[in-house]
Amino acid sequence: MKKAKLPAGWSAKRIASLATTYEKQSETEAVAEDEAHYKKPESKLVRVPVELVPKVRELIAKHKSR
Repeated sequence: MKKAKLPAGWSAKRIASLATTYEKQSETEAVAEDEAHYKKPESKLVRVPVELVPKVRELIAKHKSR
């Protein structure tokens, strides 16, 4: 089995902590968190065909690095 490569700045401890946080979260809290995120002016929900997702992620990463 191949060992997963973690993103920069992430550790197994950080992932476990994040998983615990979301496992304890109620459905109401989860919906409220999602709604708060999508109400931010800089956030947009866009439908993208699955096959284009890697390209969109690449474009976002390039934009953020500028």
